[in-house]
Amino acid sequence: MGISAKLGFKYFRSKKGFFVSFTSFMAIAGLTVGVATLIIVMSVMNGFERELQNRILGVIPHALIHSREPIDKYDELIEEILKVNQVEEAVPFIQMQSLISNGKESRGVLLTAVDPQYEKNVSILEDHMKTGSISNLQSGQIIIGFWLAAYLGVSVGDEISILTSEVRTSLLGSFPRSFTFKISGIFELKAEPDQNLVIISHDDGQKIKNYDNQTQSIRLKVSDVMQSRQIASETVFKISNANTSYASSTWEKTHGTLFQAVQLEKLIIGLLLFLIVGVAAFNILSTTVMSVKTKEKEIAIMKTIGIPDKTLVAIFIFQGLYISLIGISLGLILGLITTINLNSIILLIETMFDRTLLDAYFINYFPYYIDISQVISIMLTAFSLCLLSAIWPAIRVSRFDPVKVLRDE
Repeated sequence: MGISAKLGFKYFRSKKGFFVSFTSFMAIAGLTVGVATLIIVMSVMNGFERELQNRILGVIPHALIHSREPIDKYDELIEEILKVNQVEEAVPFIQMQSLISNGKESRGVLLTAVDPQYEKNVSILEDHMKTGSISNLQSGQIIIGFWLAAYLGVSVGDEISILTSEVRTSLLGSFPRSFTFKISGIFELKAEPDQNLVIISHDDGQKIKNYDNQTQSIRLKVSDVMQSRQIASETVFKISNANTSYASSTWEKTHGTLFQAVQLEKLIIGLLLFLIVGVAAFNILSTTVMSVKTKEKEIAIMKTIGIPDKTLVAIFIFQGLYISLIGISLGLILGLITTINLNSIILLIETMFDRTLLDAYFINYFPYYIDISQVISIMLTAFSLCLLSAIWPAIRVSRFDPVKVLRDE
């Protein structure tokens, strides 16, 4: 194997004194670009997925426990729920469809009543407040998203009207109940909740629903959001009894398709980008074929002096291995360095062209998450593909007829 490795390296290098031949250089360049691109794009998509997950699943309930009737003595029920494995927090929760309006502008929203004291334990909303604070939310006050505030043309201190789905009956008939709230805070997630989520205190929610020390449901925060359905089902099983039965719903019901779409998009883009690695592997195949063709005379002579076929085959496999290892290593280094400095690169481009590129999107920077197992999978798959591309033309060496080759010379 020693002579095979040395000759493989010799054929890998250029005859003119350069480190690599031109064909080897092009194969290495293609493989470097392919691996680097795959690492960069998949890392950025992982980052976007995590950011989307954190910003949306950090605000909406992981799971809700509810029953047909309003929940009495919910403090005792919460103590029982907190004993369930993987349930990190449980708080009272009221939510209803409503219409928010200011002057001529109006929009359908999710009116959400929370306990200001415990909201920071189940939601990231407190960390994304532009003005005001959820923990200081009082009766008669409301917190809305930045996009919704801009749409309605309101700011902190203004009053807005909320038309709820609750019905008030009088001598004149039945009418939806309307309430006036004062804006005490504005949050900005740069995600969907900015448009349709409004927050009031749990006390105000009880007044709107005509509850007397009751709540509509119990909101759960779980340790693993991807296991929300199983955890919620286990919770329902443990707290249900002969007198009261409970049901559950999770984030998958309202936002599950969104994250499934992101997963499918990652898969498709990953497969498409892997075609670049496939092209690079084809370059290795072409390089090995050309090398075998140009070295026919040398191969014939080595066969004549008794060098085994497996040694000759190994020469060109080593040539392909050198290209693969260098290309994949450079691709790994380039991919990691570019991913880590991607936001600096975007900032440089924005400065050069004097324009912003990402302000139109829900986040104005490139989040990234480098999944080590994913990077290793990319490298191993690329290496396997390149190795297969080198083996096929190398095996052709064993079929050479040295008499015919030397006679033609």
